[in-house]
Amino acid sequence: MLLRLDKRDTRPLHEQVAGAIRRAIAEGECRPGDRLPSARDLSQMLDININTVLRGLRGLRDEGLLEFRRGRGVTVAEGADRHSGLRIRVRELVAEAGRLGYSRNDLIEMIRGTR
Repeated sequence: MLLRLDKRDTRPLHEQVAGAIRRAIAEGECRPGDRLPSARDLSQMLDININTVLRGLRGLRDEGLLEFRRGRGVTVAEGADRHSGLRIRVRELVAEAGRLGYSRNDLIEMIRGTR
């Protein structure tokens, strides 16, 4: 798995780490059951603090995209590929709505009205 961070990106580094892994899952570079490099290896690859990497990984675990298993490390969760792609599209939708002047509540009401 090859991850890169954009030095011009203004988002916090842990969000960039999570986004890069989320994208790798959505694009099929990482599949359910695949083991990720250790947090230490990722921190060295990305030249950032290990705690920053761990924060990004924990966020993905909380989203249900990763599983932490003692002795097995961090693996991609079952169904994460579908889940990750949808999360990316939702984030893009929220960002686009914001650019157009809609609040999150406006967007929620639009979604509720599309049944």
